[in-house]
Amino acid sequence: MDFQICALPAQDFAALFALSDQDLARQQARRMVVSETPGTPCRVSLQDAAVGETVLLLNYTHQPADSPYRATHAIFVREGAKEAEVAINEVPKVLRQRLISLRLFDANHMMIDADVVDGANLGSALSTAFDDPSVAYAHLHNAKPGCFHAAAHRA
Repeated sequence: MDFQICALPAQDFAALFALSDQDLARQQARRMVVSETPGTPCRVSLQDAAVGETVLLLNYTHQPADSPYRATHAIFVREGAKEAEVAINEVPKVLRQRLISLRLFDANHMMIDADVVDGANLGSALSTAFDDPSVAYAHLHNAKPGCFHAAAHRA
């Protein structure tokens, strides 16, 4: 079954870069300069930030549904990031090179299955997952740090 991986919208974060470090701290966010790569994956561009780039580390509600699985976690967003346009059945490099925790949800936002997948096999895992009509969407997390990376939907 075809799938579509979705980046987070750039406009949701653009204004945060104009805030002072003190104002960011009040929102539990931090401005950082990347010192090594890979390791700072942007959830808007779906690329690893380069050494010297400015990013924000902030808490993001990736599962806002009224469900026991409602959740937030830390994410990185690159300054000036352009929202990734991911083709149907495409798995961006930033996901292919990581160990991914694949979490499958039904239309009631209940987790109905989960697995850990080598990013190189993520495309086939998503395709197989969406063969099941009870799977409404998937969340992709970086398995080691546990943070949300992207969502995927049936295309």
